[in-house]
Amino acid sequence: MSGLDAVSIITAKRDGRALTDAQIDWIVAGFTAGRVPDEQMAALLMAIVFRGLDRAETSRWTAAMIDSGSRLDFSDLPRPTVDKHSTGGVGDKITLPLTPLVAACGAAVPQLSGRALGHTGGTLDKLEAIPGWRAQLSSARMREILADPDVSAVICAAGDDLAPADKRIYALRDVTGTVESIPLLASSIMSKKIAEGTAALVLDVKVGSGAFLKELSQSRELARVMVELGADAGVHTVALLTDMQTPLGRTAGNALEVAEAVEVLAGGGPADVVELTLALAREMLALAGIDAIDPADALADGRAMDRWRSMIRAQGGDPDAALPIARHVEQLCAQDSGVLRRLDAMAVGVAARHLGAGRARQGDPVQPAAGIDIHVKPGERVVAGQPVLSLHTDTPAALSAACAALEDAWDIASPGTAVPASSLVIDRVEA
Repeated sequence: MSGLDAVSIITAKRDGRALTDAQIDWIVAGFTAGRVPDEQMAALLMAIVFRGLDRAETSRWTAAMIDSGSRLDFSDLPRPTVDKHSTGGVGDKITLPLTPLVAACGAAVPQLSGRALGHTGGTLDKLEAIPGWRAQLSSARMREILADPDVSAVICAAGDDLAPADKRIYALRDVTGTVESIPLLASSIMSKKIAEGTAALVLDVKVGSGAFLKELSQSRELARVMVELGADAGVHTVALLTDMQTPLGRTAGNALEVAEAVEVLAGGGPADVVELTLALAREMLALAGIDAIDPADALADGRAMDRWRSMIRAQGGDPDAALPIARHVEQLCAQDSGVLRRLDAMAVGVAARHLGAGRARQGDPVQPAAGIDIHVKPGERVVAGQPVLSLHTDTPAALSAACAALEDAWDIASPGTAVPASSLVIDRVEA
């Protein structure tokens, strides 16, 4: 068939032409199988960065990545399936309380999650702070847990056979300056989520300093494209645009965030974490057709906590085990009295990575106990000498880099200054 060679496909996109279904299928399959070399796929990815993909191309690109591996099917489960995906942020531990909460309300939640990279935290790294907990599950074990009426929720790593094309393409994008492309970002996220077999999906698309995309217009466009991809694949998808200018909650770091998530499941926890958990839970339950249950009740009466404990045990973890504690803690204190006007999410995320909570490169180790406690949030009063942040690490040599990252992380306004509260949920996008 004419045009089914790498050079023809590269030049077609370079010149602004739409790629055919056959061309997309051919090059994604060929690259995954090793028939198309890295340099040719890199050239195509750069052409896509500059020329883009239209809706039909993006949908086909996503389908080709799904078809490169296996697709899970949970349609025979007795409960409706629904999942959530976050584009990543600082202190974003929402998956931890959200997954058991939605399961406690009657859904099955097959949550495939990732690891920390750069300034953003990783759900799997957080849960691995719990002694015995395992991220790797076979498809058969995942199905068993989801079918168990006392659990019906799982948080685990994606298997190697789920959208393997995406793994190869993402690795190439990471080293060729081609990450920042809405169609490539959207297809990367949605190929894995669609392949995992959920019937419905809620997206949490972050906006602000600590988000991957800083501008509202970019985040709204990413949300729109992902919602369209879900619709094209038969997965009912809704997106919330949420604020990531300030870290979520009062912790950033693996064990610290697990402890905070447990506080939420116990009926407490920071107001912003509770608010976003409930907002996403209500969206997930609506998509699953479960309208009669208020997730706030399941938090208040202990059902969500019971489900958390069952979920942790099902993956080998001990929900009663003590979480690791860092050997070194250093406090950063306010120089002036007044009202905290700003706390930059990106700076906190970078500092947490320096402390050992995250990783600069795939495969780097993380420290379960490393991270940051946030004692003061924007809008709250602070007194000179009062701790604003506590830095936790097992490697005291990392403290200088973390402190440097936080040098301009916050501002204190004069006492009595009104700091306008920002809206946590900025917008909602659906097909």
